[in-house]
Amino acid sequence: MRGAWARVRAPGLEDDIAVEEPLEIRVDGRPLAVTMRTPGHDEELALGFLFGEGLIEEARAAGPPADLAANTVEVAGPLLREPDARSFFTSSSCGVCGKGALEQVAVHAPAVVPGGVRIARALLAALPDRLRQPGFARTGGLHATGLFTEAGELLVAREDVGRHNAMDKVVGHALRAQAVPLSHNVLCVSGRLSFELVQKAAVAGAPVLVGVGAPTSLAVRLAADRGLTLAGFARNGRVNVYSGTERVV
Repeated sequence: MRGAWARVRAPGLEDDIAVEEPLEIRVDGRPLAVTMRTPGHDEELALGFLFGEGLIEEARAAGPPADLAANTVEVAGPLLREPDARSFFTSSSCGVCGKGALEQVAVHAPAVVPGGVRIARALLAALPDRLRQPGFARTGGLHATGLFTEAGELLVAREDVGRHNAMDKVVGHALRAQAVPLSHNVLCVSGRLSFELVQKAAVAGAPVLVGVGAPTSLAVRLAADRGLTLAGFARNGRVNVYSGTERVV
């Protein structure tokens, strides 16, 4: 992925490191949000972010702004609603940093429809091994999200320094492909399972979210409330299922 890493040279050291740069998201010329991200698939990131915040419900035109400003994506409006008076700023470590209260980040996603996906426990545990992560292999500094079929076929994978950005890129890709809601798919992430990742998966209508790492207590609560299957510690042929166990066979 061009631009995802940079070569650093110092006395006695030469290494590839992940690139982190700001991206400004504009809507109809108006700055809306700034996120710290790894360059690449920026249009998908912008669309996925806006969708996850409940500001759009389908793909829009997205691309460079009229002034060709660097590190900027412009999305066609209008928005479904006016965003909060505060400005969005998301760091690469947390998709909801700076938001004052849980109520401000709890996008109202419909409960995931019961049934649908059924996945074997062994396959669920193996999905992280099928998640392509060339940037991580090179730098050790990128998170990944993959979208799988229930048969374990990888449809798309995206990497970023921000785990929430990697998720937004996958959702934005699915929006452009008119594949949302993700009713018959499984989302897999390379790290821990935080609240904002469960929120984004729920908004996208994904019935199953699995990760290599641990979930947080709020992530488990939200997944159970939204009827989403949440699984963590998927490694070495084992996986813990914290909610939605009826989908795991």
